[in-house]
This record gives sequence, structure tokens and C-alpha cells, in this order.
Amino acid sequence: EDMKMVEHRISMGGRIVSVIGCVLAVVVGLSPAWAADYPQKGKTIQLIVGNAAGGPTDLGARILAAGIEKELGVPVVVVNKTGANGQIQLTQVASSKPDGYVFGTVNFPVTITGYLDPTRKATYNRKSFEPLAMHVNDPNIFAVLTKSPYKTVKDLVEAAKARPKTITISSGMRNDEQIGIVQLEKMTGAQFAQVSFTQGTAPSLVALLGGKIDVHCGHPADVLGHVKSGDVRVLGVMDDEESPFMPGVKTFEAQGYKIYSASSRGYLMPAGTPKEIVNTLSGAMKKVMATEEHKKKMAEMGLSLRYMDSAQLGKFWDESETMVKELEPMLK
Repeated sequence: EDMKMVEHRISMGGRIVSVIGCVLAVVVGLSPAWAADYPQKGKTIQLIVGNAAGGPTDLGARILAAGIEKELGVPVVVVNKTGANGQIQLTQVASSKPDGYVFGTVNFPVTITGYLDPTRKATYNRKSFEPLAMHVNDPNIFAVLTKSPYKTVKDLVEAAKARPKTITISSGMRNDEQIGIVQLEKMTGAQFAQVSFTQGTAPSLVALLGGKIDVHCGHPADVLGHVKSGDVRVLGVMDDEESPFMPGVKTFEAQGYKIYSASSRGYLMPAGTPKEIVNTLSGAMKKVMATEEHKKKMAEMGLSLRYMDSAQLGKFWDESETMVKELEPMLK
């Protein structure tokens, strides 16, 4: 009788396993079909932007959203969710349902410096998101007045080494500008007197033009008008290629300093979003970014397109996080 009981339990166990296996098969079988049907006609995709309306991140997102609408045939609605330097928006995206109908902007390196800062108490990190695509790479530049004695990056570095913490340069708080500056300091031993401007580039440019600071650290679009007027000279671009908006201005790399720093803007989705959905939306973005209409509109804002797919953006994110952690002791 004991043997019969054992056989009965094994038989029951086998039936239980079979039932569970069937249920899993149904769930797994449904997932690709559901993802393949993305996006469903009549449904709206929501793009949550962590910056205020009218800024470069917002405008770039709206231009891209309009193109995605045409490409996928469904509405893409932009919603601005500002506050805490993007933290409120990122928190919402991370907690959204991973079904492809919510995605958001991500700005590097401030997203990384934000969640690595323990005082910010972010409830998300790198693993909370699925990288979607890179859209814009807005490299940092160093600019001085044309009457400045500094003609090259080397001139500036040598002066900052000879007279530590006397050459004033505009900076920020744990942002791309400060990342670029501290990379140069770490590489060369130069020491600048960083002056923080937390209200954007306008106050920094006013200070430069008024002779209140020696160097403006910003982006090409900041100074295009002043370069054309002859008031400002750009010393170098922190990228692996020259800016199309500043032909002839050498990169830092070309001048002997392998430093790359930019405000890089892309898009992400909640962790767990099916790969089929990620690839569909990322592929649509790639097609939109390749159109002449999109290129023209972004160029008018002085923004350089730099597409990366999900895997490439994920690698970029991981490498950027490693770099930020190494520089952490030098960041304010």
C-alpha cells in the first residue's frame, strides 16, 4: 500500500507539473504576439519630458514625437513633468507599466549624477530602465573673449597650472560642464576657479561678455551668435569629431587631450519592457532622425544628432556611470 501511495503522489505531481507547464506556455506564447501588435491602433503613447516646455530637450522631444506619430500611425503626446532636476519625471517613468505606451527623456550625465548622489534619495537606478535610443549629443566647449590671451586649450591649461585656482570658468553642480572641467583637471593637474551658474547658460555668457569670468564652459549653440559677431573665440570641442556648427574649431582630442563631455539626450522605458517593443520604437526613431525634415529642424536649434540603438545606449550608459563614479570625489 505504501508503494501505491508513492505512485499516486508521483502521478499527481506529474499532472501538476503538466498544468503549470501549460499555463507558462500560454503566457510565454501570448507575450510575443502582444508585443508584435505594438502599437495598437487607437492607443496613445505618452512621452514624459523632465524639462520645462520651450527648452532644447523639450523642443527636440516634440519634434521627434511628431515624426514618430507619422511613422507608427498613433498619437504621441508630450507631457512635461518638471522638478528636482528630472527626478520627478524619472520616478514616474520607472514606476509606469512596461507596455510601451510610456517612455521618457534621459539626460546624461545629470541622470547618473542624480541617482548616485545619496542626498537626492532617488528610488531608481540604472536597472530601473530599459535604454531606448540616443537622440542628441551636445558637446561641451570652452569659449573665451577674442581679446583673451588664450588661443588654444594648451594655453589655458598651462596658465591654470602656473596659477592654480585663479582662472575663472563657468560650471554647474554635478552636470556635464563640471564633468568636462574636472576631467581636464584630473588629466593635466590644472586647477580652475569654478563659478557655478545654476540658472542656465545666459548668466554665464553675460559674465563672460562683461569680463567677470575668463572662460565659458557650455555648448555650441550658446555662443554661435557671439562667434559670428567676433566677440567670442572657441578654444575646443569635447567630442571625437568637430562640431558641424563650428567648422575649423579643433576637438580637445586633436589638441592632445582625450576628453569627451556632452549633454547627451536620449529616451528610456521602464525596466521589463519587451525587446520587441523597444526595437519597434527605437527603429521608428532612427527612421525619423534620418529624414531631412528632422535634420533641418534640429540643426536650426544648433543640436547635433547622434543615434544609438538600445544596446549602444546601454553600453554608453554603463561606461558613463563608471566614469562618473571615478570623478565623484572631485564633484561638488
